[in-house]
Amino acid sequence: MNIRSFCLGFLILALSAGSLAAAEKNAASLDELLGLVKSAKISESKENREREKQFVQSKNDQARLLVEAKKSRVAEEKLSVKLEKSYDKNEVTLAAKKDLLHKRMGSLRELFGHLTATTGDVRSLFSGSIISAQFPGREQTLSKLIDKMSSGTQLPTIEEIEGLWFEMQREMTESGKVVKFSATVVKPDGNQSVQDVVRIGTFNLVSQGKYLQYIAGNKSIVELGRQPASKYLVALNKLQQSNSGVTAVGLDPTGPSGGSYLAALINTPSWEERWHQGKLVGYIITTVGAFALLIALWRIFVLAIVGFRVKSQINADSPNKGNPLGRILLVNENNLGVDTETLELRVAEAILKERPKIERGVASLKLIAVVAPLLGLLGTVTGMILTFQAITIFGSGDPQAMASGISSALVTTVLGLCVAIPTVLLHTMVKARAQTILHIVEEQSMGIIAEHNESVIAKQADN
Repeated sequence: MNIRSFCLGFLILALSAGSLAAAEKNAASLDELLGLVKSAKISESKENREREKQFVQSKNDQARLLVEAKKSRVAEEKLSVKLEKSYDKNEVTLAAKKDLLHKRMGSLRELFGHLTATTGDVRSLFSGSIISAQFPGREQTLSKLIDKMSSGTQLPTIEEIEGLWFEMQREMTESGKVVKFSATVVKPDGNQSVQDVVRIGTFNLVSQGKYLQYIAGNKSIVELGRQPASKYLVALNKLQQSNSGVTAVGLDPTGPSGGSYLAALINTPSWEERWHQGKLVGYIITTVGAFALLIALWRIFVLAIVGFRVKSQINADSPNKGNPLGRILLVNENNLGVDTETLELRVAEAILKERPKIERGVASLKLIAVVAPLLGLLGTVTGMILTFQAITIFGSGDPQAMASGISSALVTTVLGLCVAIPTVLLHTMVKARAQTILHIVEEQSMGIIAEHNESVIAKQADN
């Protein structure tokens, strides 16, 4: 109380000093200053009395609130004791009720346990079954039944148990049907459309000649982004358009959402994709193979024309310089007066000039046939190095990824062999045609030399 009085007095003194300083500034004489000080004291005393009155009122309010709080605490403590007694009593009653429930249930408790487990298994089956795409909401009904049987305070009704039996029976019945129903299908680009969907038992969903996938997570039907080869899709349109009879279609018994069989067909790379797997080395091998094919076709065409002209020259009366044999015959006509040895040398020279023209491209085909497998081996070794580097970095925990890398590496070997084998055959064919023409030319050349030799001997005999 002394501290409070001291603070109050100090506050009054400070206010008085402030008022006195203000009065000194406004007063014109000592009398006016005295009057101002007196009026200020009276005003301050009145304000102080008001403040003291408010302080006393606040103190009384605090005392009253404290008494009310103590009374409320006592009442709440009494209520807490009462509720604890009621809770203990209810616990005893609940335990007794549970014992009574268990006694009355008897063997039914075991029955409901098996029923709960069966319902859970059936719900798991329905969640992944494509039949749920046609009959949605079955899992929610079974979930409510499981919650009811697991609560311990409720028992399933006969109608609910019969509903479980009905759903199981419907699943078995629908698994042997091929039915058509309308549903919303999500396209690979994200667009949705309502269209007719054909369900083939529990195996596959198809629509508009495409295989579909049922996603159990969001209960949606999605068109597979990648479809198998077209030969497997032709029958799907026939199935959707047919109303009766038997239609042969491809089914995947390993999974309605794209099991191992369908996934194997879908993920099987096409020829174009396999070709792209060869990358740079594969492109080089393909270019070399195309070059070999062009050379072979060009030489086969040219040699066919040359062979036809050579055969025509054999039956002709005069030589024609438009074919190798004709040009050699012209050499003979231009050297009628020379001796046999000189003619033989000039004919041999003419044959040597014709041989490169006839055998042109044969060496290139042979070189390509040898280089193509080597390029394939180079691509395979390079791909294996990259695969083993990936294994070193990421480990060998994914055999599928390893197999995919090795398969891609072997593509170049296949490409090399695919180029080399036909090139060897084309080389043999071109070389055989060239050898045939050369054989005819050499044979006719030897005949020319023989005739010239005979004429020289006849002239010598006449002389």
